[in-house]
Amino acid sequence: MQSGQIMVGAHQGIYVIKLVGDVRLNLCTSFDSFIDNMFARGDFAGVAFDLGGAEGVDSTTLGLMAKIAIRALERGCDKPLVFSAGKGIRHLLDAMGFDSLVEISDTVQDMSVPTTPLVCNSPDECAAREKVLEAHRVLMSMNEQNAETFRDLVHTLERECSPVAKSSAHYH
Repeated sequence: MQSGQIMVGAHQGIYVIKLVGDVRLNLCTSFDSFIDNMFARGDFAGVAFDLGGAEGVDSTTLGLMAKIAIRALERGCDKPLVFSAGKGIRHLLDAMGFDSLVEISDTVQDMSVPTTPLVCNSPDECAAREKVLEAHRVLMSMNEQNAETFRDLVHTLERECSPVAKSSAHYH
């Protein structure tokens, strides 16, 4: 599988997020910073996800996609559009309950919006863990099935990121 990349672009307040290759949590802190900056902009009007080039998407990335959808809906925007998801990714989106947050279209759409690669800095371990934790909490909030699926992972990460674990780590 091709290692993952996130391409981003915007046209008249509509942001296009294109996932390419195998998109994994190593991109999560940079992606999360982009999300915060996107929503901070005054021109934000909506978002579309192009998954046509995605070979794989991990649960952390899915959690960040859900975060975007929830924040867009809270702003009164239309449901984000997800298009060109292959069968495997489409099945994953359906299984996770994304249909309540996004419009999923199997048709290929040419957004003709120029995109540039998101510059991804290597996250430090705890920052990455915090983003993974946040993304999985979002997925858990979507439905009971996701809550059950990710409960153990979230509890483990919460223990690893607790202040007690952090402070004791400094003394070893």
